[in-house]
Amino acid sequence: MDPILLKTLHLAGVVALFTSIGAILAGASDCCRKKASMLHGISLVLILVIGFAMLKKPPMGQYWWMAKLGLWLFLGAAPALAKREVLPRPAILGLCLAAGIAAAWLGLAKPF
Repeated sequence: MDPILLKTLHLAGVVALFTSIGAILAGASDCCRKKASMLHGISLVLILVIGFAMLKKPPMGQYWWMAKLGLWLFLGAAPALAKREVLPRPAILGLCLAAGIAAAWLGLAKPF
């Protein structure tokens, strides 16, 4: 597949993920929260599938992609953390933004 198309779909998934996290953390109504939760799950799957499609075969000698999987898991768990009030919502939002920035840096720099 075309790498530009894959990157575009990957970034569309990331935009959808952060939109859904923002809607969930903002305390949307029950109707909107359910739709945001569906968008959250769909975008997580999209990010994962397209990310592995871009890798084709994960480089086992490098570990940056494993760190990105850990960040992906945290972003997937963020709504549950907000619902159970494990952390305050502004702290979860800040951690999600930091995780997104770290994932972008890992994808671009591939440091280890």
